[in-house]
This record gives sequence, structure tokens and C-alpha cells, in this order.
Amino acid sequence: MTDDSVGNGESSAVPPIESDDTPDDDNANAESETEQEGEMPDDIRQYDRFKKIDGSEYERANEFLRDRTYITAREWAIARLCSDFRTETGVEMTKIGENLPDLVPFMEDTYTPQAVNQARSAFEEKIRTAGATFLYGAMCDFFTAEELDDIMYESTEVAKFLLEVEGVDLSVEQELEAEERVSNMMREVREASAELRADEREEE
Repeated sequence: MTDDSVGNGESSAVPPIESDDTPDDDNANAESETEQEGEMPDDIRQYDRFKKIDGSEYERANEFLRDRTYITAREWAIARLCSDFRTETGVEMTKIGENLPDLVPFMEDTYTPQAVNQARSAFEEKIRTAGATFLYGAMCDFFTAEELDDIMYESTEVAKFLLEVEGVDLSVEQELEAEERVSNMMREVREASAELRADEREEE
């Protein structure tokens, strides 16, 4: 299944079911609904991430990710699920795949455990590649300190937006603390890189 295989179609309207209003039928319908709800595990039913995006907004979310990151909406959602459904013995791939449409509103199809693992692996590989690319850009002296600050600010804003869409509520204090920590780390990277280049010039 390719990255673009996730559908974004809107569900068609379902006509109301005609009823003869007999008590027996009402009770039967209620019991049937209860049985269907009981089939879904509590942790699946109570999972509330990604509720801000429904099927009709999938393309918008995917476009946002493609413009600003290497990952797709499919990889983003499944990577988060793999993190949330991690146990002491591993990730519950089967549970995630079988309940994917119930867990993520913009995912319409179930996935095999292999497909879930593939998406998670693709996410991890892209993050590692992006990390190496950015770190090299920060260390090679191509960007000025001010330009790196701008890059980090833009990156932080995208990351915060994705977290908010997932349902994570960040306070102003948490946002400022995260930005300060990232800025401090990047200053340390630049200083270490400058020292490394200076040492190399001295050896020449």
C-alpha cells in the first residue's frame, strides 16, 4: 500500500431505518448496539488523539505534512499509535491495524501488522535522515546563527501544531521551555562545530 493509499472520501448519508415502534424491536436494537460496542476494547474506544481531523480533511493534513516534513499523514498517525500502544513486550501491531479506522478518523482501511510495521519503519528512517541532514547543515557553517534560529523557530512551530492536532495541550510555559532547550542545544552544536573546524585548520 502506498503513502497515497489512504482515502479521504466522505461517508454517504444513511437513510433512517423505519420502525414499527414495537417495544420488542427497540429492545433488540438496543441490545445489538450494546453487543457491538462491547466488541471494541476500552483502550480503542477511549483513544482520543487525531479527533480534530476527519476524513474530509485528510488531503489538507497530508498536504501540510508534505510541504513541511518528509513524512506522510499515514506514517505520522501510525508512528504515534505505535508509541501509544507500546507494551513491555513490544508494539501491538495487530490491534493497531485491525482498529485503525476507529483510532484515527482520517484512516478508512484496516492494515495488516506488516503494513503497520512498514509505516513505522518508514517514519523512523525519514526522521533519522532528516536529523542527519539538519545537523550537517548546522555544523558545516553554511547558515549563520540567525538563520539557524529562524529554521529552529519554524520547525518548532510545525512540531507544536502537529502535537496540538494529536490532542496534546501545551501550556505557554511548556512551549517557551521547549524553545529555549532547543535553542541552547543548537548553540552548543554551533560552538562545538566551530571548535572542530578550528582544530582541523590548526592541524593543516
